[in-house]
Amino acid sequence: MGNGRHRRTSRAVVVGGGFAGLACAFDLGRAGVEVELHEASDAVGGRVRTDRRDGFLLDRGFQVFNTAYPQVRRLLPLRALRLRPFTPGVLAHTPSGVLRLTDPTRRPREAGSLLPGRALGTRDLAALAGLTARDTLVPAALLRRGRDRTTRAALARSGLTRDAVDHVLRPFLAGVFLEPDLETSARFFHLVWRSMARGTLCLPAGGIGTAPRLLAARLPEGTVRLDSSVRSLTDSGILLQDGTERPADAVVVATDAVTAARLLPGTPVPPGRTVTTYYHAAGTSPLPEPTLVVDSTLTVLNTCVLSEVSGTYAPPGTSLVSTSVLGGDLPGGEAAVRRRAAELYAADTAGWQHVATYTVENALPAMRPPWPLSRRTRVTAGRYVCGDHRATGSVQGALASGSRAAREVLADLRDGTPAPDHPPG
Repeated sequence: MGNGRHRRTSRAVVVGGGFAGLACAFDLGRAGVEVELHEASDAVGGRVRTDRRDGFLLDRGFQVFNTAYPQVRRLLPLRALRLRPFTPGVLAHTPSGVLRLTDPTRRPREAGSLLPGRALGTRDLAALAGLTARDTLVPAALLRRGRDRTTRAALARSGLTRDAVDHVLRPFLAGVFLEPDLETSARFFHLVWRSMARGTLCLPAGGIGTAPRLLAARLPEGTVRLDSSVRSLTDSGILLQDGTERPADAVVVATDAVTAARLLPGTPVPPGRTVTTYYHAAGTSPLPEPTLVVDSTLTVLNTCVLSEVSGTYAPPGTSLVSTSVLGGDLPGGEAAVRRRAAELYAADTAGWQHVATYTVENALPAMRPPWPLSRRTRVTAGRYVCGDHRATGSVQGALASGSRAAREVLADLRDGTPAPDHPPG
């Protein structure tokens, strides 16, 4: 491993170039292991990709970047991403009207919107403040060890009324968890809430796909092999689709759960959450601020003007609007999305031009309690599996799972755990 404890440099192969695979390859390479990363597509990132089309930046599904994630701060030079922040709050369309919820510690001038009766009642404001303070100040380790229940149960336990949960928090969290019933693990919810309170939700100026590309650029030249699909794992390494065999002391499968189960039979495949995002070009911005709009009817999950977050997302003189819905195509399709957007923005959307639609299958694992926040990655001698489906459905979860795989590989190499034989060289 480059430190004199092994007769030769150990070799590892990572299958998959998403955040988990990139983090694993980075940590292994830094420890002196010779690493190859094989990615089946034409670029790294997995589900975190950005397309450029006619002057627009189109993330493959609406995503945000959280600066508070520990693994993000460890692995990525944030300044290089040229991050552009969202408003620290949301506009919630509820049965009683449009409510603005803003973090008063970051936007003191807008604290008046939180006065009782303008957004939430006194009880709900106090409960929300208490929940946020607890999750922000309590050590993360305690949150991870807390009793697991559903997010809905955790919100009720915090003292929030059913109306506040159903009309404000549920529509926002439905976009975070990609499920409408708040059945996601409360332990995960508390960690996410903590990260949002402590960090800033942003977008890189070059699109969300900038982040995995930046991490890939930190790997040694030649590590990443694009358009390199793996057919199967062998006794001595991997077999590529073109028939080439690549030997390795350790093989880490860092793909989606379905592909991982094909390459490593027996790997659990949790149910997945699907989301569809519609992109529209508008001549005039329907909301001149970088704020997320959520819909208590859940006709759509959320909508925002991405070009207000970062002007790089649209060509000059044009606004780019992103609107996401649960599952596949909304009944009525793109026209139905525009009709609901017209109501949410109180704007004429008839002239909006449809730019693209992305449906992301299994965008997140379904994290019902009790959900383990991390799982061992070692499957058999020399074989490992990592990814957000092995941790939590987030950038943090993917990076942490990849990092854990690297630690377990290094421990096995150091301790001499038997690995498949392969020809020298």
